[in-house]
Amino acid sequence: MRVDGGAGTDWTRSGEGAAKAEAAGYDGAWFAETSHDPFVQLAAASVSTEKIMLGTSIAVAFARNPMTMAVTANDIHWLSKGRFVLGLGSQIKPHIEKRFSMPWSSPAARMREFVLAMQQIWSCWNDGTKLEFRGDYYTHTLMSPFFNPGPNPFGAPKVFLAGVGELMTEVAGETCDGFLAHGFTTERYLREVTLPALERGMAKTGRKRSDFEVSLPAFVVTGRDDKELDAAKAGTKAQIAFYGSTPAYRGVLDLHGWGDLQTELNGLSKQGKWVEMGHAVDDEVLDAFAVVAEPDRVASALIERYSSAVDRLSFYAPYAAESGTWEGVLRQLKAA
Repeated sequence: MRVDGGAGTDWTRSGEGAAKAEAAGYDGAWFAETSHDPFVQLAAASVSTEKIMLGTSIAVAFARNPMTMAVTANDIHWLSKGRFVLGLGSQIKPHIEKRFSMPWSSPAARMREFVLAMQQIWSCWNDGTKLEFRGDYYTHTLMSPFFNPGPNPFGAPKVFLAGVGELMTEVAGETCDGFLAHGFTTERYLREVTLPALERGMAKTGRKRSDFEVSLPAFVVTGRDDKELDAAKAGTKAQIAFYGSTPAYRGVLDLHGWGDLQTELNGLSKQGKWVEMGHAVDDEVLDAFAVVAEPDRVASALIERYSSAVDRLSFYAPYAAESGTWEGVLRQLKAA
């Protein structure tokens, strides 16, 4: 497995953070679209590093259109000298309509068109093909020389797609180069739902699993003593509860027979009872979503759980850990 990291929490020092991740031995660094634009951070990271993969996990596709995304991704891929991976996600309906004021419709079908349209735009620039994309959601038929950047010396960027539901996951297998599993994923859901859906999508276009990458931000709960471990458990349970309150992610809990927990968490979220939400997640649920282990056992536990299922892995730890914890786990994973 390749092991990816982040560039720190200070978005104004993204270049420095990515350089530190590269020096530490991480294979890649992901940037999320939350309170800051990930592409601004990626521009800084691109010129501050030499070999590390740089990607978005995720950029919100439906906040943009295929042309604007194609232009931005092409520029970052060029600037990073071919090291960029465009990780896309759909977000959920309330955010698309109420935060971005953009249209919402069948998300899997729209995403399929979004990716295919981008690929045709890049083909127009790189191969000189006529731009002639006509779909149900997007139409791109005009590309005059003034707006054509010409061939990218590093080709088109890889596209990874994030998903939880089976339809979006199938779209990833059919159209993309990789899949970004959600942190709210259990090993059982990954093996019984996600991977079969990816294989169904790949079969539509004759893709091979060996040519495709699955990336997972794996929840890890660790600490040097009981106090640190309890804090790690509390932080991780709170994050699991936050995701579990989302109706779109109920299927993960349903697979384990925990559907009623989703109903409970959703109700608590509407009341603003965030502390109580974390308390509703018991240790059985925690163990299904997270590797819980002492620092020197984290690497072996991750390998045992995920090595035959994913190609890229990063550490998802929603709590403050001892300085150097993740570098130690990284070294163990690299040595395995």
